[in-house]
Amino acid sequence: MKRTKRKQSRTRTATRRTDAQQRAFERTDLGAAITEAGGLRWVHRKTRPRSIALDDALVETLRAKGAKRGLGYQTMLKLIVREHLDEY
Repeated sequence: MKRTKRKQSRTRTATRRTDAQQRAFERTDLGAAITEAGGLRWVHRKTRPRSIALDDALVETLRAKGAKRGLGYQTMLKLIVREHLDEY
């Protein structure tokens, strides 16, 4: 009887690829990239709810811009305010 080679399953190939990607990520030093970004600050501050009237078009724009970054519109608004407050 002649043995035939089995085809590798896609799951195993995908796992190998993921493992290679994970190893490459783990070898990469992201410290400089995070420092250059400047907007990534993890600060625990006590916050209180605020009420502000925004027109619907502005909220939709904030939602669209935030979605590109994986953020909600309120978080996007806070980022914009923090980044540009010193300009005024």
